[in-house]
Parts: sequence; structure tokens; C-alpha cells
Amino acid sequence: MKRLFLLLVFAAVAAPVWATMQTVTLSVPGMTCATCPITVKKALSKVDGVNKAEVSYEKREAVVTFDDAKTSVQKLTKATEDAGYPSSLKR
Repeated sequence: MKRLFLLLVFAAVAAPVWATMQTVTLSVPGMTCATCPITVKKALSKVDGVNKAEVSYEKREAVVTFDDAKTSVQKLTKATEDAGYPSSLKR
């Protein structure tokens, strides 16, 4: 019984450690004016798990830091697309 309790306590404490912060760069070619990044940043910031979003009109890209246990690149690109700015992972 003690082993089971210790295992459960360990799992509860260690679970947050398994999540990692990732930073990706998204290409957002549809930004056509200097105010477009405001909309893209707002859309990305609403995604659960996003820690930081920096959007550049000049580079037509967004650099996003997020918790990979809460969201994914697919959810990020869906958020920008839903805001009117389709994006893709920049490699």
C-alpha cells in the first residue's frame, strides 16, 4: 500500500516535469500591413499553453514559445488561420 501511495505522489509531482517549453517559428506570409501582427499575436496568445508570441511584419513570421503538454504546432497554425492569416512551420 505504501508503494502505491509513493508511486502516486511521485507521478503527481513529476508530471509537470514531463512538459517542456518549445519555441517554433511560423511563416505568416499573408501579413500585408504593419497592423497585421497585432491580430496574429492576439490569436496566438489566446491559445492555451502559449507563453510568448513575438510577431514580425518585416520578416512575415511569428516566434512562439509554448508548453507542448498543453498545445501543439497544429493548434498554433489553426489559430492564425482562424484569424485570417494562414501559417506554417518554418524550418
